[in-house]
Amino acid sequence: MNNRYLVSRQRFIAAGPEAIFEVLATPALHSVIDGSDTVKAAQPRGPERLSAGARFGMEMNVMVDYKILNIVCEFEEGKRIAWRHFFGHVWRYVLEPSVDAAGTRGTLVTEQWDARSVRGKSFLRLAGYLRRHPANLEATLAKLDQYVAGSGHDADQDRIQQ
Repeated sequence: MNNRYLVSRQRFIAAGPEAIFEVLATPALHSVIDGSDTVKAAQPRGPERLSAGARFGMEMNVMVDYKILNIVCEFEEGKRIAWRHFFGHVWRYVLEPSVDAAGTRGTLVTEQWDARSVRGKSFLRLAGYLRRHPANLEATLAKLDQYVAGSGHDADQDRIQQ
């Protein structure tokens, strides 16, 4: 069944699920891998690493600066992580060990934007989210791949530790 309120994209990344999960479970790295360029930074006083039920805030910008509080609603270490905010959107990542056509071991990463249970779906259509999210998810997966492959990794880790 096709549901336009569940946008899903996949990408093979030549890294183990544990390495990818560490990036996804670290709020300070969300702005580094965000393909929509709306996530600006993790709010201070939040957890350094996400876990089941964790609450964490993000600094955002969609034409104006704002803050959003999220809660981890799905968590399976090394395999699955998802969070949602007050409006009900769920951002989900599912990690499956995989092998590509060349025989390279890695992970099939599925990212989903799930708004099936959101009230006020007409607002989502009018605001253009349904049009933008497929490309934004693809861009996020590309940035995640680039990050895990090592591009900028050391500099970002230094920034997080400061």
